[in-house]
Amino acid sequence: MNSIQVKNNSQENYQKRRLLSTYFSVILSISLVLFLVGLLGLLLLNSKKVADHFKEQIAFTIYIDDSAKPIEIKQLQKSLALRQETKTTRFVSKEEAAEIHAQEIGEDFMEFLGYNPLLSSIDVYFNAAFITPGFLKDLQKNFEEKTYINEVLYDQPLVEILDENIKKITQWILILSFIFILVAILLINSSIRLSIYSKRMIIKTMQLVGATKSFIRFPFIMKHLQLGIIGSIIALGGLTVVLYELDKRFPELNLIANPLEPTLIFSAVLGMGILITGLSTFFATQRFLNLTTEAVQ
Repeated sequence: MNSIQVKNNSQENYQKRRLLSTYFSVILSISLVLFLVGLLGLLLLNSKKVADHFKEQIAFTIYIDDSAKPIEIKQLQKSLALRQETKTTRFVSKEEAAEIHAQEIGEDFMEFLGYNPLLSSIDVYFNAAFITPGFLKDLQKNFEEKTYINEVLYDQPLVEILDENIKKITQWILILSFIFILVAILLINSSIRLSIYSKRMIIKTMQLVGATKSFIRFPFIMKHLQLGIIGSIIALGGLTVVLYELDKRFPELNLIANPLEPTLIFSAVLGMGILITGLSTFFATQRFLNLTTEAVQ
């Protein structure tokens, strides 16, 4: 009797370890896949914000002729500041420009030349929504027609590259998001099917003793829903850490300034985890319930 009990206990312990291993693999696959899907979702929502940040760093520099009157400079700066397209303006006098240039080259060039060849300027930074190649080109033409303006410069190639590539990048992120969602469904479904496959004999035994299909399905669905929620929570924890670190390292992007955006992603990840595990468990158990006893063996 003792040897039989020991054997039974060892078999029970083995089954428990096997069951825990199966549950762990299900949770791990769910959390990893949902984490990647959530990460792509955050990237998709914030891609425009990142692009806007880079756009708003492009300076539209107006160089003012030395013959310009102080009142003309003040009126120009005020008119620029009042434009709805303008985010900020900054006036740089020729003396300040000389100091900045001397620091950049590491020597005082004015001692060598004997005069300051630089011009006063106004750096204008526009709101991202208005920064297009056409808008900046027209504005450059209009300002260069003024007699007291010497030159207007901005990084035209960078503006054109940003304008062309932002839409392409967003489209590719969207395509990748759909691919990852499909992969998430397939991987989670496979993990759950393997988990239920290990209990196919239990399912068939319950069916043979008269248990209804809904009665057999219910505990499996509830158990895997719990695993799906645990996996989703782990994925959300990882996403929270990533979002916090990104906001800490790049505060100028204001990634959590609008809490609605991460809330939508987190809700979608949690909902996806529950929905996929629930449906996968339902169809996986239904498949084994419809098989004959010989086919299960």
